[in-house]
Amino acid sequence: MATSVMDPLKDFLLTYFMPEKCYDEFFLNFNFLDVPCLKIILSKGLGIGIILGSVMVKLPQVFKLMGAKSAEGLSFKSILLELFAISGTMAYCIAHNFPFSAWGEALFLMLQTVAIGFLIQHYGGSTIRGVGFLVLYFLTLCLLLSPLTPMSVITTMQASNMPAIIVGRLIQAATNYKNGHTGQLSAISVFLLFAGSLARIFTSVQETGDSLMALTYVISSCCNGLIAAQVLFYWNCTPGLKKKAE
Repeated sequence: MATSVMDPLKDFLLTYFMPEKCYDEFFLNFNFLDVPCLKIILSKGLGIGIILGSVMVKLPQVFKLMGAKSAEGLSFKSILLELFAISGTMAYCIAHNFPFSAWGEALFLMLQTVAIGFLIQHYGGSTIRGVGFLVLYFLTLCLLLSPLTPMSVITTMQASNMPAIIVGRLIQAATNYKNGHTGQLSAISVFLLFAGSLARIFTSVQETGDSLMALTYVISSCCNGLIAAQVLFYWNCTPGLKKKAE
């Protein structure tokens, strides 16, 4: 009876949280302080948590845009560079057969970022251009994930993530500074992205051992931290208040 109950639990744990050696260490040897296994479980747990969080991390931003029917304060160029970085990371991880827990949030972030890019165009009065952006992006993504794209191109894209992330965030930061407010930028989305990128530094080191991936998330955390700091600095500054003051 106990065995039949434990089998599904064991399968679940081995599939999502730990290798068999760690299962044996915890449940057969009762060694709950095994540091390497604790690191693995922490990394897996964080990875799954980040993926679950990424399903909704940018939804507050999407809803804020739709509610205001305005994309004021958001930079489309920054969105394009962010998509470049997300797509490069996703293609790089898939090509290297990294576990889904190491990169799964990129898929959900990509879908939400594409939606934000479309809304920026739509509320900017260029709906047709927005539709063209969607079509062109997904065609490019299909090509990137296909066997037609050489590994050297994918590796180059991943290496280019760092400047793309830096430039993209600096463009958004410059837009915020120029406007004197963060416009329709969602504070919830900004802080969740910052927290997620910090956690990804640990999980990328633990699960992939890829220094390029880890460095990308270090840079991403610094840039997301800059935007988060601006959100706090301009907390009481809204477009309406700024226009009224002028």
